[in-house]
Amino acid sequence: MKLIIQIPCLNEELTLPETIRDLPDKIEGIDTIEILVIDDGSCDRTIEVAKTLGVHHVLKFTNNKGLAKAFISGVNESLKLGADIIVNTDADNQYFGGDIPKLIQPILDKMADIVIGDRQVETISHFSPLKIFLQKFGSWVVRQLSGTQVPDATSGFRAYSREAALQLNVVSDFTYTVETIISAGTKNLAIEHVPVKTNPKLRESRLFPSMQIYLRRSFVTMLKVYSMYRPLKLFSVAGGATFFLGLAIGCRYLFFFFQGQTEGHIQSLILSAILLIVGFQI
Repeated sequence: MKLIIQIPCLNEELTLPETIRDLPDKIEGIDTIEILVIDDGSCDRTIEVAKTLGVHHVLKFTNNKGLAKAFISGVNESLKLGADIIVNTDADNQYFGGDIPKLIQPILDKMADIVIGDRQVETISHFSPLKIFLQKFGSWVVRQLSGTQVPDATSGFRAYSREAALQLNVVSDFTYTVETIISAGTKNLAIEHVPVKTNPKLRESRLFPSMQIYLRRSFVTMLKVYSMYRPLKLFSVAGGATFFLGLAIGCRYLFFFFQGQTEGHIQSLILSAILLIVGFQI
């Protein structure tokens, strides 16, 4: 049984040593553990540091392609290297590497295809109340969209069986976390979650410059992904809502029409017609 731990990196020469030192070198039920670093166009000494630390494999991008691309490229490379289980962790040492045995155990026990580390965000001291609320609300939305019970949808600390990894497909250029859960839900893959520890914060997130941008891009990503994996359901709801809104406005116009009060309400008739046509077309 071969485990590959993949670490997407972008200018992580300072935090990578701590991240790798936390990783286990022996796990019961695993014969071989290898580390793969995906360098997402770093301009510092990330690769040199990785090689000094004894990393087994390095996948280097000539320019920055984004976290989602780094993740799926790492998964594909791990599959080529013969991984039976793939664990993804962050290079900023956010996650405690010592929890990897616990993370992969449900896969070893044939109880799960994917296991996601639950950070229990309400216990993270550097998370503001607003961020905790948004994390929990976002995870709730993902649960509704995916039909899964994942409590921490944005956690990047994950384990995939080979069978699950072969079915992964990431089209987002922002982040893979939400898309892979929704995709797994549509494919009826077994997803489990286990509580994991987090380390003290070492730096600010590089994924997004502000909460507003993060929320906007996350919403667009969820909408895009859901429309791809469940198009009939999404467009049926959107079309139905638009159609019935047009119908309601049309009924309002008819009410005034039969009251002999048509003057000043022609705009309602036009809007009703537009919404009915759009709703029917969707």
